Amino acid sequence: MTASDDSRRDLIAALDFHVAAGVDLMLDEHPHDRFSETEAPPRPALPAIEATHTPDTDSPPPRRELPPRGEAPPPARTYGASVAARPGEAAGDARARARDVTTLEELEALLAGFDGCPLKFTAKNLVFADGNPAAKLMFIGEAPGADEDRIGKPFMGRSGKLLDRMMAAIGLDRTSAYVTNIVPWRPPGNRNPTPQEVAICKPFIERQIELAAPDLIVCLGSPSTQAITGTKDGILKARGRFYPYRVGDREIRALATLHPAYLLRQPLQKRLAWRDFRTLRAALDGKA
Repeated sequence: MTASDDSRRDLIAALDFHVAAGVDLMLDEHPHDRFSETEAPPRPALPAIEATHTPDTDSPPPRRELPPRGEAPPPARTYGASVAARPGEAAGDARARARDVTTLEELEALLAGFDGCPLKFTAKNLVFADGNPAAKLMFIGEAPGADEDRIGKPFMGRSGKLLDRMMAAIGLDRTSAYVTNIVPWRPPGNRNPTPQEVAICKPFIERQIELAAPDLIVCLGSPSTQAITGTKDGILKARGRFYPYRVGDREIRALATLHPAYLLRQPLQKRLAWRDFRTLRAALDGKA
């Protein structure tokens, strides 16, 4: 391996690090040594301000008028009316709105106009779903990543390619499954969604499950498993088990397994995911 190969590999590793950290915008095409720029650019002249008090007089400066006692201060500036609400109020608003939609298309349109989750204002796109909504199998992850945020569909990056290979290993693809996340907007820096963000978005994923009406759910990762099943167990303890998920008078079985992004970081754990997917295949065939 030559020195140029090493340099190229280091550059690719640095780019991967910045993408994983959430850097997705380049400010300039060429680097600049800001320490060598000794002269600061001239500041624009400020407009003249009429003086309200002259120091050569004996009169004190005018007092600032305060609002009457008991009057509420002006409201803080927010991105939308719903963002100012507490997480509990935003979750209640989400539940009331989700209850009124009758199709998946209406639910996606509702999410596009929903301002109750602050993640909406740091993400590029709403990431609603991919695959076949009429399929009897539904995969649910935790939140979009950088590639998903850019494209607007779930599981489009490296973890999505691994999920496709895992599905293909048991004879499935995206025409035979419905794929989504519990949170439809990317958290900054690809961090996990907070409990408050999950609580706000949970009524939407619950309604999405109800409208899609799958026979089986696969929860990918700990946040998805805990949000859907209510278990407090970590994913290594919860994986490989079926949990009941009730929709009205109907019960759907939910299988917990490892998230593809975790498997990319811990390749040795793929053997556990393979066991889970064999269990999934048996369940789809009516043998488990």
